[in-house]
Amino acid sequence: MTGPATIALDGRVTAENFNEQGYLQANPDVARAVAQGILLSGRQHFDHFGHKENRRMAVTANAALTAMRREKLARLAPHLKLDMPHVMRGDKYDFLSDALRAETAVIDTVNVSSNPYSLGVQDLIKRHADGLVLDCGAGSRPIYYGNVVNYEIADYASTDVIGVGEKLPFKDNSFDGVISMAVLEHVRDPFACAAEIVRVLKPGGQLACGVPFLQPVHGYPHHYYNMTGQGLRALFERTLVIDYHAVEEAAHPVWSLAWIVNSWANGLDEAAREQFLALRMSDLQQPTHRFLKEPWVKNLSEEKQWELASGTFLIAHNPEA
Repeated sequence: MTGPATIALDGRVTAENFNEQGYLQANPDVARAVAQGILLSGRQHFDHFGHKENRRMAVTANAALTAMRREKLARLAPHLKLDMPHVMRGDKYDFLSDALRAETAVIDTVNVSSNPYSLGVQDLIKRHADGLVLDCGAGSRPIYYGNVVNYEIADYASTDVIGVGEKLPFKDNSFDGVISMAVLEHVRDPFACAAEIVRVLKPGGQLACGVPFLQPVHGYPHHYYNMTGQGLRALFERTLVIDYHAVEEAAHPVWSLAWIVNSWANGLDEAAREQFLALRMSDLQQPTHRFLKEPWVKNLSEEKQWELASGTFLIAHNPEA
């Protein structure tokens, strides 16, 4: 089975070829630090740290990428819902109208989403090398595939079509496969997004979907919903046949445990952090209410409380007419 054509969209960065946009796209941690005012720019990070860390940089444009995108979009053109409001950004279709921005609460941000494909997703892409696969919420992809339509709310170098997941600008039964990895938790209406994914998937087509369960608040531009395994199945099992459902290595509970512990420690002052990190696992097996007066609990920053909360509570009222 011959694989699809690909182009690498990241490479070794040097002082001579440095590009600010490409550097921030390839290094989300640096982009966050710049947004938070910790760093003045990506260039500052590269000059002080990045050149020693062998950091990489996203390719923002080149002739090979332009040619591959044009060929892909020519194949995609019959499947586009061009009656939806849109504009052209170079060769890219932009369906993210002001109305859709308001309806789905999309905002501009410097945060960059970038995750590698798992082996299972790579296999799906290869299996449909002669067809079209939709990556719904692709983020910034380091590898550009000739058969994968990168759909995003942000105009990354790898993005082909811009729009929102709740209203896909594609006709019914357009794609041989759909990828949705770490996306449904970030859309305001995951039920609508899931229904749209099913709508554009061809009969016999294949879906690869992954979502978080026990993960703290994260991501771009918002983080609305985590879901259990039952919740993920419920989005699709009434319309699709579930062939495989598992906790894979990249989502093992150890990632959640380490994430929560490290993030908690980073939300404390130095003294409380030392006390927290000195705890033994057996210490945490006491009744939880006993910890509520401890400095490593009381001193946890408000930001981290929102990020790591066991739950939240609100009160609302119905406005008068």
